[in-house]
Amino acid sequence: MATKDLYNNVSPAQSIRAQAVAAVLNGTGVNLSGYESATILIDLGTFAGTTPTATIKIQESSDDATYTDVAAADLLGGALPATIDTTNDETVYKRGYIGSKKFVRVIVSSIAGTGASLPMSAVVVRGHARHMPV
Repeated sequence: MATKDLYNNVSPAQSIRAQAVAAVLNGTGVNLSGYESATILIDLGTFAGTTPTATIKIQESSDDATYTDVAAADLLGGALPATIDTTNDETVYKRGYIGSKKFVRVIVSSIAGTGASLPMSAVVVRGHARHMPV
């Protein structure tokens, strides 16, 4: 009988540490080498400010230097909402990355509104490791 062990089968890595984001922010690139799958979790808090909006994107790179937006076809769960606002408060977005690049990251490409501040974090959970346990 198989054990219910997820702990030894996944490896999480921060792209954006938990913080209140008030300006454009590039998350840290997460290396997917040695893994066959990745799930990105973006955890949003309560947006502060007057008419705050933000744009959040998932990006990919071959070299951790030049990043491009991940195509919606390479994201299980589809593209993220085009605009994040207060209707997205207290939401966790989960997207599966099925692209072919070595690195992924989350970015906040725009944030607007008077006193806009978005508490959030982004974690990349790497799975299906080529060498187990992770």
